[in-house]
Amino acid sequence: MAAAKCSEDQWIEIQKAASEKRRELVLQGPSIDKKIVSGGLDVSIYSLSLLNYLEISQCANLTKVHPEIANLINLQSLILCRNKLCSVPEAIGNLKSLKVLDVSVNDLTCLPVELSHLSELNTLNVSCNRIRSLPDGLSKCVKLVSINVSKNEISNLPEDLFSSDLEHLSTIIASENAIEELSGNIYALSALKNVDLSNNKITEIPFDLADCSKLKEVNFRGNKLKDKRLEKMVNGCQTKSILDYLRAGGRGKGRGKQQEASAKDENTKDKRRKKRSDKHQKNKEEDEELDDLNQMVVKVLQVHDSDAAFTIKVAPQVKDVRPYIVCCIVKGMNLKQGNALKRFLMAQIKLHDEICEKRTSATIATHDLHRLKGPLLYDARSPRTLKLVPLSRKEMNATELLRQLQFEAEEQRKHKKRQNVSGLHKYLQLLDGKENYPCLVDAEDDVISFPPITNTEKTKMRKSTRELLLEVTSAINLQTCKDVMDALIVKMAELNKATLELKEEIVPEDVEPDLVHSEQPLGTVSEAMNDAVSSELVVQQVRVVDLEGNLRVVYPSKTDLNVTVSNLTVIR
Repeated sequence: MAAAKCSEDQWIEIQKAASEKRRELVLQGPSIDKKIVSGGLDVSIYSLSLLNYLEISQCANLTKVHPEIANLINLQSLILCRNKLCSVPEAIGNLKSLKVLDVSVNDLTCLPVELSHLSELNTLNVSCNRIRSLPDGLSKCVKLVSINVSKNEISNLPEDLFSSDLEHLSTIIASENAIEELSGNIYALSALKNVDLSNNKITEIPFDLADCSKLKEVNFRGNKLKDKRLEKMVNGCQTKSILDYLRAGGRGKGRGKQQEASAKDENTKDKRRKKRSDKHQKNKEEDEELDDLNQMVVKVLQVHDSDAAFTIKVAPQVKDVRPYIVCCIVKGMNLKQGNALKRFLMAQIKLHDEICEKRTSATIATHDLHRLKGPLLYDARSPRTLKLVPLSRKEMNATELLRQLQFEAEEQRKHKKRQNVSGLHKYLQLLDGKENYPCLVDAEDDVISFPPITNTEKTKMRKSTRELLLEVTSAINLQTCKDVMDALIVKMAELNKATLELKEEIVPEDVEPDLVHSEQPLGTVSEAMNDAVSSELVVQQVRVVDLEGNLRVVYPSKTDLNVTVSNLTVIR
């Protein structure tokens, strides 16, 4: 196959990238997919040797990438997610500058060993495929920081993934596989901070995990552990308790004969001390665990009277833009104490990057319930007539907003001397080719949400916010919305519990004026402060109907929020 076609056969997107000597190219969505159906991916793309960022995504007809991708020698980020790729070419090993490789949500069953040639690679995402094993040699990717292999069919992680050569590896996400064992050599990963091996087939957690000194978060939920007490801690996601337990039960185990011999005397003394205090410590930890189990409670408030239910009406115009929406009301979220609001907003960002797949599968929006009036309307409007007040900005229409964001993105790239963008700007391409833009408006016709880009100033979250309207939209299907909403509510319950555990003092002087004088039915200041030290959440159903009032979806239904989190009690 030739490296380039004659110019009249070239895609206009590739012609433009070549003529402008661009270093970034994004090809995405139905319009690109139609071109691939007609004649395959235009191979002249492989002549764009200046590119350092290439994304080809959401193309159901893209099944392979030509080996001539090796010509893109300056490529630093290669995003090939949400396609139907059956293989990754061996030639990818020639991309010596590659730092980010994302081939998630494809049909891959294996990966080439040539991945080990990518010495600059720092981020590898192969999640949501059908991969059965990872290639050997990953330890040669010495700059690797994050690896995500979740939702595959992997039975064992390669031993060289736990090499001391990977001194920068901080995140391993391998949930929802068939992994049976975690290597005791995991202690060699000196930078490890986050490990997610939930929903696998692991029966034992190596004691050596506790020797990862920087470890902040572990997740082994959904594994059938032999140690039932440890399994109880694991399902409660109590990282500190898990590591303390492992540290007490197997400090130093698995280091080899030489280290075991040198530590023998110390271990003997430790065991004697441990034996004397073990019974007391066991009772103490079990009491603490029982307390933890009682801290995460979510009550579902079902509204049987449709007249009393909070309602979202859906206009038919959204069918061709972003047809799916799920909403609910959450009461009792404590955002006032310390940096609770910041942690909540950061959690949303993480969910957007992970379960929402960088907003390509779904988008989350959260609103201060008492700053809007229902019923709401989920609509699709022309960019020029869609007016809103984006967060921290003045009123403008959607066309002006996107033009401003594009300008800011270019300025940011020039200032930081890079081609790819970050933050809000990286989601702008999600609206490419759309004649109308989705929006959620309240009864006063004020836009409160412009998915997948931004919320608006009117319903902005504040520390005083106690009742929230949660919104999840998607262009994929309704179940995606529900799965994301489930994950968001679980995360909110965890954050509420963590805020309670901080035991920060609340005094009347801390109560903000808008909490005291608000028309919200929050009761007295004293009642509001009492609410602030409770971790219990109440989730109230929200009905989504068409313009004629026919029910489309209600959340949470009886089949929603059936999550397997042992320390989360859902009361219906």
